[in-house]
Amino acid sequence: MIIGGLQKFSVLDYPGYLSAIVFTQGCNFRCQFCYNPMLVWPNQVGKSKYARDIEQQKDHPKITEDDLFVFLHSRIGKLDAIVITGGEPCLQKDLPKFIAKIKKLGFLVKLDTNGSYPETLTKLIKEKLIDYIAMDLKAPAEKYEIVTEARLDFDKIKKSVKIIMQSGLPHEFRTTVVPGLLDKNDIAEMGKIIEGARAWYLQGFKSAVDLINQDLKGKVPYNTRQMQEMAEVGKKYVKKCEVR
Repeated sequence: MIIGGLQKFSVLDYPGYLSAIVFTQGCNFRCQFCYNPMLVWPNQVGKSKYARDIEQQKDHPKITEDDLFVFLHSRIGKLDAIVITGGEPCLQKDLPKFIAKIKKLGFLVKLDTNGSYPETLTKLIKEKLIDYIAMDLKAPAEKYEIVTEARLDFDKIKKSVKIIMQSGLPHEFRTTVVPGLLDKNDIAEMGKIIEGARAWYLQGFKSAVDLINQDLKGKVPYNTRQMQEMAEVGKKYVKKCEVR
């Protein structure tokens, strides 16, 4: 596993449980609003057209897999769960083996994914390696490549949505709402894709940090009223739609 970083404690990322967060390096998307360029652009991954002097950017601090498991052994009985996020974890070919080692220690596992690897999701669910799934839904179909700055097969996104919703596992979908990229009409179109889902969280984007698209830095996000209005649209399609 290519591990980009570790957050040793969180009370928020796995609902109802104390967790640690493992960040994997590398992503097949270049979402314009992404605020983790150090994870998206490890040395072995291609560069976005928005990259500026990437060679001079510092990588996210790396830890070895052995170091990680020393830490995890020390947290048995103290933490409940491990969240695996990225980047995009499903890029890692040894992800199933990695998660199996975590499960053997007795931890619950939550996976954060962009949904572009439905075959991997199927394998992880079938082998009972994950306990909670969070998928980022980026945009309606016609805007997906604009928002993600990536060529993709949108059918794979729809397939992942179906797999997750039929898995029987606790799950959530998440959307970062950026003015100029998404609006209320887009929320309605996206709601149709995940209609009937358990939970959908709309997130304001962070504009005061380094972003993939530096043109978005400092851009004024939607205000609370506007975000709530979008959540009301989302509630027409899913069991719960809230603003984070």
